[in-house]
Amino acid sequence: MDVRESIKNLIREALLGLGLDASVEVHLERPANSQHGDWSTNIALALAKKAELVPRDLANEIKRVLEELYSEDISAIEVAGPGFINFYLDKSWLYDVLVQVVTAGSDNWARLGEGEGSEVIVEFVSANPTGPLHAGHGRGACYGDSVARLLERSGYSVAREFYVNDRGTQMDLFAASLAACVSGRDVPEDGYHGTYIKEWAEEIPEGDDPLVWGKQRALTAHKEVLSDLNIEFDSWFSETSMVESGAIEETLSMLEEANASYQRDGATWLKSTEYDDDKDRVLVKSDGEYTYLLPDVAYHLDKLQRAERLVNVWGADHHGYITRMKAAVESLGYDPKRLDVEVTQMVNLQRSGEEVKLSKRTGDIVELSEVVKEVGPDAARFTYLLQSIDTTQTFDLDLVSRRVNENPVFYVQYAYARIRSMMKKADEVGFEPLPISEIDLSKLQHSRELVLIRSLHELPEIVARATRELAPHQITTWLREFAADLHGFYHDCRVLGDEIEPSLTQARFVLMQGALIGLEVGMHLLGVSAPEEMWRDEVESSEGDG
Repeated sequence: MDVRESIKNLIREALLGLGLDASVEVHLERPANSQHGDWSTNIALALAKKAELVPRDLANEIKRVLEELYSEDISAIEVAGPGFINFYLDKSWLYDVLVQVVTAGSDNWARLGEGEGSEVIVEFVSANPTGPLHAGHGRGACYGDSVARLLERSGYSVAREFYVNDRGTQMDLFAASLAACVSGRDVPEDGYHGTYIKEWAEEIPEGDDPLVWGKQRALTAHKEVLSDLNIEFDSWFSETSMVESGAIEETLSMLEEANASYQRDGATWLKSTEYDDDKDRVLVKSDGEYTYLLPDVAYHLDKLQRAERLVNVWGADHHGYITRMKAAVESLGYDPKRLDVEVTQMVNLQRSGEEVKLSKRTGDIVELSEVVKEVGPDAARFTYLLQSIDTTQTFDLDLVSRRVNENPVFYVQYAYARIRSMMKKADEVGFEPLPISEIDLSKLQHSRELVLIRSLHELPEIVARATRELAPHQITTWLREFAADLHGFYHDCRVLGDEIEPSLTQARFVLMQGALIGLEVGMHLLGVSAPEEMWRDEVESSEGDG
């Protein structure tokens, strides 16, 4: 049993002994300062009112009962502050964790089974095929793929899907813009004015339909840059295909039969106000043209028939779209909770301290392919995943392209490369690691060593929370903190050297094996590679062994 669950069970047993409610959820937190213990609970503060006691007095009562209960893991218990209970654990539990990590390996450590047997479709990017993806699309692309990786590690069967909006006004304007360039005419005022329009128009074979050719050219560009980012989709779902199959008309009939739509002013409306929308929404305009909403409803209906759970990653301009989509889903008899919609906020791209504007329509565009080419796929992915998607992001091209410690992805990858370098050196000097069962891990007593094991122990919980909250930036944060701890370890603790006791070298070598596993798990979840060799741009003195 995990040490946290063991402590929680002891707390519940203590509550029962005091005649208190043992069914309440027991929270354990890691104290910010390790001198305040390994784990802390606020259970006394949560139950004090019902127990009619001052929180600190209740905490002391719980502590008294806990100390009567035997646990080989707990070395001391203290009450702190207004009523927190801190637990100090025997270091042996950390050595057990390290054995578990190394035994499991990167394929199995922090691998969860919460979604076992469940199918989920993660739909992301889904940009109109009216031009190349720009730098702003990169955030949703990297986020969506990382969410898919988290869900896969939690046992879900995941399908990555790109919804191709290949019909409607924007496609018509795109085709008209290409056709104008082919014929030497001016691009329509409301058309697409990016320099890529002229470049693509020159590529169109004589006699080819600009709409058909342009769509394929855009999709090819999308697939190429996404592949460069290590993102591969399982399906590219065409909106046009639903028109051809009759799925859109069928969906409209289903909405009518469900009494979820009505006619007014020659248009067909969705009764979305019955599902907390601020106004009803048009499905079919008075001229018979579909709005964007109706095909999207048909598409979601199709997805709901293919998977138990849907995750959509939409751009910032789609926030108001969520309520009406969930209204449509619910009106057709589906649980709207099966649909998760995550909205990515804007990316402010900077170069030399100046903001770079992004727009396919006006011609001011930095293509995602340019960003990937300039900074590399690893740096691009890691940077897009640095923070929560509900915050505006500044992407500094100058910093991200540099191989310095201030560059977060370099800092993490360099930590990995240092371990690989040490292991290569160990092989060169003839070091032979013993089987882990023969190694005395109690030699690991330095605070730098213990903090690494604690972090490895936390990783499964971090992965579980990041999966629940669809928040891969939590993995990025863990990696950055873990890399900082590793660099600190290298500064204070040598692994190899004649002055190092052989038994300590063996123990530290196992610790580095565990560290590699933690880094590999985290970087895989972000879709970032783990290079075995790296060099800084700036010459710095070497530290430790690597």
